[in-house]
Amino acid sequence: MHESAELRTGGVVAAALELFSAQGFDQTSVEQIAKAAGVSRSTFFRQFGGKEDVVFADHEVLLEQLREFLDEGHDDPWGAVCAASESVFTHFANDPELARRRYQIVREVPVLREREIITVFRYERLFDEYLRSALPGVDPLDAVGFAALVTAVHNHVLRQLLRGRKKVPLATLQTALADARRRYGVGEAADAGAPDDVVVAVFPRSMPIAEVTRRLRSELD
Repeated sequence: MHESAELRTGGVVAAALELFSAQGFDQTSVEQIAKAAGVSRSTFFRQFGGKEDVVFADHEVLLEQLREFLDEGHDDPWGAVCAASESVFTHFANDPELARRRYQIVREVPVLREREIITVFRYERLFDEYLRSALPGVDPLDAVGFAALVTAVHNHVLRQLLRGRKKVPLATLQTALADARRRYGVGEAADAGAPDDVVVAVFPRSMPIAEVTRRLRSELD
């Protein structure tokens, strides 16, 4: 997406959320949103499928960015999933007032709450599918379990930002994700030693077999 298109999209989203807050989601028409954002009705429908899509426009962009990021390949797939989570949090933390306005609107409109549940699952499924691809032989339960854990931890910390008025630093999420990795047995690996070092490996019982294999291979290669 070109910068001008991103700016235009951001303006439409901000205008729509302001109208939804002021007069209600159901009471706001596409024509009103387009007029407030300074775009034509046809331009609105080219960019968005409808009013619901305006509310979740950021997520569509973020999901595509995360796919590209994960497709780059990473030495630590578990860490890559956590980094993806951190990037989503950073996006919303950069404009907390807009994020809080969106959160309040979603809470008040049943159809938007249902759409939010689906959107959360799309992040979880993206992480699950990436781990299965990046870690051949990983137990599907390990992949889906970690994907669900990261998504739940992310949402818990993000809600602290959305429900309050205080700033929630990225470090809060990073600490929570690091703890999740330790609990799941996929904490950050220690630095590799010299090529002729004797390798003595000790892994927690909770660590997925695919991760044990990956770390042993990285040490022995």
